[in-house]
Amino acid sequence: MPSDPVASGPIVLAFDTSAAHCAAAVLWGDQILAERLEPMARGQAERLIPLLDEVLAEAGTSWSDLTAIGVGVGPGNFTGIRISVSAARGLALGLGIPAIGIDGFQSRQTDGTLAAVPAPRDHVYVSPPGKAPRLLPMPEAEEIARGAGLTLVSVASPPDIAGRIAQSAAAMMAQGGTDLPPPAPLYLKPADAAPSKDQGPVLLDG
Repeated sequence: MPSDPVASGPIVLAFDTSAAHCAAAVLWGDQILAERLEPMARGQAERLIPLLDEVLAEAGTSWSDLTAIGVGVGPGNFTGIRISVSAARGLALGLGIPAIGIDGFQSRQTDGTLAAVPAPRDHVYVSPPGKAPRLLPMPEAEEIARGAGLTLVSVASPPDIAGRIAQSAAAMMAQGGTDLPPPAPLYLKPADAAPSKDQGPVLLDG
């Protein structure tokens, strides 16, 4: 454990693979002890657990020290979201600690901006003030931001995304304790690899 007498509070391990990256951070109280963001278009499933081991070692903590898991739940890449959320739920179950889901808007939001997550074909995922999150063309999202007096900021891989997930998870624990629902993926469009809608073959007797 770190020896800084000033630090106190929960120890949160947070991670995110909702875009072309593998990100992780360790938060103790209000201090980020270790944080990494590694760009990668694929391979997050193989890289995630080794990365978590590395940031824990860098922070001077261990799995048994953790108070909670924070995880990015999207929106973003369907497979990446599934990797992180499944890992978070499994780790939380094995360690006997809560896993807390943080959406991509909360982990990217800054004052005066409307946070957005890039999507294919000049679209963005955005959560307009007072409305449900949705997938919109970039010009429409920019118009909504202007109407709300905000600037649209669309960033796929902020370097501090894992740290912000950890901070948000710690804040949610402070407000609601540890009795929180398990993280669930935030999907705003169907998966690219959807089951076939073709009818199966007709089986004939005889």
